[in-house]
Amino acid sequence: MNPPEKSTAEQPSLYERAEALNLHGLIAHWDELDETELTRVDQWIGWEEQVRRQRGLERRLGSAHLGKFKPLADFDWSWPEKIDQTTINQLMNLEFIATATNVLLVGPNGVGKSTLAQNLVHRAVLAGHTARFVTAAKMLGDLTSQDGASALERRLRYYARPELLVIDELGYLAYGNRHADLLFEVVNRRYEKKPIVITTNRPFSEWDEVFPNAPCVVSIVDRLIHHSEILVISGESYRMHEAKKRSAQKKPTRTATKKNKPVAQ
Repeated sequence: MNPPEKSTAEQPSLYERAEALNLHGLIAHWDELDETELTRVDQWIGWEEQVRRQRGLERRLGSAHLGKFKPLADFDWSWPEKIDQTTINQLMNLEFIATATNVLLVGPNGVGKSTLAQNLVHRAVLAGHTARFVTAAKMLGDLTSQDGASALERRLRYYARPELLVIDELGYLAYGNRHADLLFEVVNRRYEKKPIVITTNRPFSEWDEVFPNAPCVVSIVDRLIHHSEILVISGESYRMHEAKKRSAQKKPTRTATKKNKPVAQ
């Protein structure tokens, strides 16, 4: 009989790896395997683990709904007038997920808040975490459109379940009391359990304008900032900067074409 080998804290045994893959038939005949057969089993289990890791990564990336985004390596740190690059790089280590620390990116349109949040999600997914990226408008619209208590409960669990949730572009639109109540419900379900990353163009003092007359706004802000990293980014819109640059590059071409145009006889 071949008893299961002992594992270490860092490296599970071959037997434990077979158990993790639910290979019940193999486990039932484990004591019939000799050393040569165990070597082959090790190879087969390695193949299966590799395929499952790849499928799991693809599934998590699909569930994250990231879309296209600029990698952090291409981020222009020199463009914002104010940005804490050191803290953002530390956040990319993902320790804030383990401590359920919220991340609040505050700043005007076009300074890279969404790009930074998308990179956080991508890094989390690669590290094996579940994550979801959604705009505030889409999430609140989704929740308010649910017909019935059971349907709403399923969608609330959908946003409460991932280990990391990013709510993008909060503050660009105004919402009613029902939207505020549902946002509070999402925030409250994740409070001190799982982190939320929020990008917003409004300081917290102006959130009563985003949710006019909503009594729960103070409670939302209170829970978000209780355990949080607040990063204020300031500067002009980088998208506007790129648009002006493209426009400037086209002007000489149009001028040259006009000068070279033949004069009608």
